Amino acid sequence: MNAKMGVTLKILSALCATLMLACVKGLGGNIPTGEVIFFRSFIALFPLLVWLKLQGRILEQIKTKNIFGHLIRGFSGTGGMYFNYLALVYISLADATAISYAAPLFTVIMAAILLRENVHAARWLAVAIGFTGIIVMLWAHLSESGSLLSGGFTQISAGLGVILALLAAMCTAVSSVQIRFLNGIERPGAIVFYFSLMTMLIGLATIFFGWKIPDTKQLLLLIGCGFFGGMAQILITLSLRYADASLLAPFDYTTLVWSMVIGFLFLDSLPASSTLVGASIVAAAGIFAVWSERRKNRINALRAVP
Repeated sequence: MNAKMGVTLKILSALCATLMLACVKGLGGNIPTGEVIFFRSFIALFPLLVWLKLQGRILEQIKTKNIFGHLIRGFSGTGGMYFNYLALVYISLADATAISYAAPLFTVIMAAILLRENVHAARWLAVAIGFTGIIVMLWAHLSESGSLLSGGFTQISAGLGVILALLAAMCTAVSSVQIRFLNGIERPGAIVFYFSLMTMLIGLATIFFGWKIPDTKQLLLLIGCGFFGGMAQILITLSLRYADASLLAPFDYTTLVWSMVIGFLFLDSLPASSTLVGASIVAAAGIFAVWSERRKNRINALRAVP
């Protein structure tokens, strides 16, 4: 029962994360990205503080021993949000979601280099297969981009969107590695709180570059972006109380399903066949990596039994 609850919460967190990006997509690039980041982080603080209040002892939960670590996570996470939101101006929600699957692949590489994690052969194989899927997704966009003369502005824009989405994935990978480091010394509430606070302040600093007063529809989308972003963070944290991260990891890929449904119903867009093929390869590689990791852990546990 606990595992089922964890999976349910994980799927709901994926839905909320996709709805957050759908709100950004709905803005159509008409609101400055820094302003979007501010609203996303500011509004997200409200459900977060309510959640922390329900758990009690808020000050104890947000007490930190490593403010510098939060700064690294904050800057890298903000970079991921910034590039991802810009990418959504040029490519579809489903395409941006699928390309974001490159983040775990970069995370494996960075964790091996920066954290000196011992990555076994099966995981390296999964990374290699996963990058094959990323290349399949990118090839269609970049080959269409070609040159300005042959591709035209639309194709060039799509190519730019792909590059921005990849930069977002790299920043997200750095943020994920930093979260792994912080998890050993900080409470989950502190990690989420300082990230939201820092991204809010970084977004607010962009006010000097010019913000736009949103109309009613844009304001609702900005509020939705923050609310769903905050709920996604809470739900993913709660899911880890009921199930292991290795069990929940494959359900990250449900974001593509959600993005296709939302794109079809509300944004009048569907992913290209190359996106579906590439994303399927990446998802299969990720699931294989999780399966091999769980299998290895079970074998080690059996060997440890006298």
